[in-house]
Formats: sequence, C-alpha cells, structure tokens
Amino acid sequence: MNTAYLGLGSNLGDRRQHLAEAVRHLHAGPARQVVKTSLVYESSPVGVAAQPDFLNLVVQVATAHAPHELLAKCLRIETELGRVRRERWGPRTIDIDLLLYGDVCIDDESLTVPHPRMRGRGFVLAPLAEIAPALKLDGKTIGALAAALGEAGLRKLGPLDWAVVPDQSSRPA
Repeated sequence: MNTAYLGLGSNLGDRRQHLAEAVRHLHAGPARQVVKTSLVYESSPVGVAAQPDFLNLVVQVATAHAPHELLAKCLRIETELGRVRRERWGPRTIDIDLLLYGDVCIDDESLTVPHPRMRGRGFVLAPLAEIAPALKLDGKTIGALAAALGEAGLRKLGPLDWAVVPDQSSRPA
C-alpha cells in the first residue's frame, strides 16, 4: 500500500455532510483506506470571491491505486456527490485534490503531484501539518511550511464526524 494525502473542500449545501460523505466513499473502496483525518477548517474562497466560505480538511489514505487511478476515483466520488464543474475555483459541493502520493513527482496533462498550489494555501498546509508535520516538501517539513504561512483567515471547527470506521469484513468489494 502507498500513502497519499488528499485535500477536501466544500462550500455548497450541508458542507460538513458533503465532507463526511466524501470521506466515507474514500474509505469504502477495497484498494484504499482512510488512515488519518485532520480537523475541519473554515476558510474564505480563493479565486472567485463572491461565493460561500469553504470547509476544508486533509486525509491520509493507504492505497493500492496508482496515482492516476486514485485521481480517477476521487473525480468519480465528486460526481457521485453532486459536483458540477461550471467555473474554475467556483462553488462546489465537494472537491477532492490529490496533494501528495508517497515521494512520487508527476507533471503531465492530467495530474501534477505534489499539488502545484498547496505551498501557498493555509487551508491545505494547516490541516496537513496536523496529521503529517514531519513530511517533507521541497526539503522543508510541512510543519515548517504551515508555520511560515500561518493560519490567518482560517478557523478550526473541530473533528469531522464521518461515523465510526466500518468493520473491515463488511467493506464493499
């Protein structure tokens, strides 16, 4: 199994519920398991300012999926949870970004890992630093990158109740 980190965000409808459903979907596949979940943070939108605030969190997953396959699973979950892509950085029920995948670096037409904009986003670095502060990016720890960026504009809302981890024997095939 490989370790990947995913950033989740929602700013439409029941934002907490959308995050919880996404985490449940991520955990439901036989080739991936949610290992850690950060606290939920509220943040202002980036890119398009005239939209509701976001709820964000980061999850660590153990996965047998290759990076492009994991991205495809994330995009399918977004669609299943009602995401409609109308405008870049616009409002959405759920957004799932592949932030990191082990030590792998990818830069092709469909995927860039590490995520190219995560270094400047507190709503990504703060929750990632909670669950993986010693993880390194560009030779610096995530904890140090998060501390340098600070938490201005972020509000910690506490843990996400995405239900008790399902019994492994009853996971879907």
